[in-house]
Amino acid sequence: MSAALPDHPDSSTGLQRRAVMLGLLAGGCTPDAPALQGSWVGTHPERGHRLREPPRANDGPLRKANVVIVGAGIAGLACARELTRRGVDDIALLELEDQPGGNSRGHVLAGAPCPLGAHYLPLPGPQAGEVYQLLEELGLVRQQLGRAVWDERHLCHSPQERLFVDGEWREGPLPPSDSAGTLAQYRRFAELVAQAQRDIGFAMPTHRARWGVGHAALDAQTFATWLDAQQLTAPRLRWYLDYCCRDDYGAPAAEVSAWAGLHYFASRHGFHAPGDETAEREPVLTWPEGNGWLSAQLAAPLRERIFSGRVVLRASESRQGVELLAWDEARGARERWQARRVVFAVPLFIAARLIEHPALRAAAGAMQYAPWLTANMALREPLLDRPGVPLAWDNVSYGQAGLGYVNARHQTLDPTPRSPRLTAYLALPRSRRGELLAQPWQHWAQVVVRELSATHPDLAGNLERVDLCRFGHAMSIPAPGVRGNAALAALAARTALTHGAGRVAFAHADLAGYSVFEEAYTAGIEAAQAITRS
Repeated sequence: MSAALPDHPDSSTGLQRRAVMLGLLAGGCTPDAPALQGSWVGTHPERGHRLREPPRANDGPLRKANVVIVGAGIAGLACARELTRRGVDDIALLELEDQPGGNSRGHVLAGAPCPLGAHYLPLPGPQAGEVYQLLEELGLVRQQLGRAVWDERHLCHSPQERLFVDGEWREGPLPPSDSAGTLAQYRRFAELVAQAQRDIGFAMPTHRARWGVGHAALDAQTFATWLDAQQLTAPRLRWYLDYCCRDDYGAPAAEVSAWAGLHYFASRHGFHAPGDETAEREPVLTWPEGNGWLSAQLAAPLRERIFSGRVVLRASESRQGVELLAWDEARGARERWQARRVVFAVPLFIAARLIEHPALRAAAGAMQYAPWLTANMALREPLLDRPGVPLAWDNVSYGQAGLGYVNARHQTLDPTPRSPRLTAYLALPRSRRGELLAQPWQHWAQVVVRELSATHPDLAGNLERVDLCRFGHAMSIPAPGVRGNAALAALAARTALTHGAGRVAFAHADLAGYSVFEEAYTAGIEAAQAITRS
């Protein structure tokens, strides 16, 4: 992905029109055009930066719990859920943000729910038994005559995905082949994915596929290098694979490992070339607020145990257990916590700042994190559309650096016409993290509008409000060498989740080297199991 989102060629008239629109967006309005409303929402980067300040003495009140979980993202919520199921009730979750859920949180824009981060969950495969059990308990699936029957209200409605390419919207995210050579490369890549599934083995969660020599060889090179070696160079195939990597990993094929690139397909339903009669649409679960629906279900029974607005500054083991120093944002004061056991359900680079642990420090040093931006947009009326299939749930434009946008109203069963709510996603290069944190929301609103205006030139003039959410370290990037890193393997070993006297455990998707719901949820469950066994 380039360091800056590109402009797209247009006529001089179109460029003049866009300049006027962007002028309105920036606040240079005509008397009859109200200024755009908007704000940053969802995250507080300044809170995380408190970790850079050395903590002072352990002042503040002392609070106690049997188990303290640092972080109330999906892994932390899953850990707490499993601990309560196992009879451990004296639990406290310390969460930096005001709302639990981590990358899986929802938002309300002009009275309508929309996602702040992750917006869907693929149907779990056979290795993700814990995730399937959760979905069954939430009433999303039931067993009937030995087969899973999913609640249609929560499966993504049609049309599910569309791609703007060759001047029109086409169904599905894969660009149509533009030549016999491109089609041959599509088919060749499908064969290689199937071969990797058979010969090497992939699973989600990833630790349920035994790591071997074949995995290590793939992990030692970038996905782009591997594709070059296979002579898979067709621009449309490469754009699509690059898009998939940025969508799941926050980085392009030139930055993620070949293991990660193949894992994206081989751990799920494979890759299907155009014309493959066995291909079926991969069903996914989604909600207007995205995976915020799932995190809300997980958090609801734990509400009294979640302490939001808490920045943990330091942790240390003592004879009594583990002592933590935290900052209470609401009171503007420090507080102390003492627990028999602590679970660090936060990214590894944060955990490494909080507690001394050799494998943790080494593993955290190998990680790289992708910054992300989401923009929830309230429109006055539907956008003028181009030829082709109608508005879908997920809408992507071929050749663009952004990840497209989601229609947050797609799942509603209410036929009443309402103004659109769209959620745009940008996976930014790491070089732009400083810009993401430093620039005002108006700057990033212009970036989003520039990106989408190539397909929707009327967007800026139709935009009523935009709420943007920034994640400086949204997800770990599975760069070459990360998944097979010895320190990460030692930390993630399911028989070694605890150390010392069983007082500290780690639970986060980072343990898998990349960030998805299935990895985070399973890590939380297994950390709880390890704690109760020790």
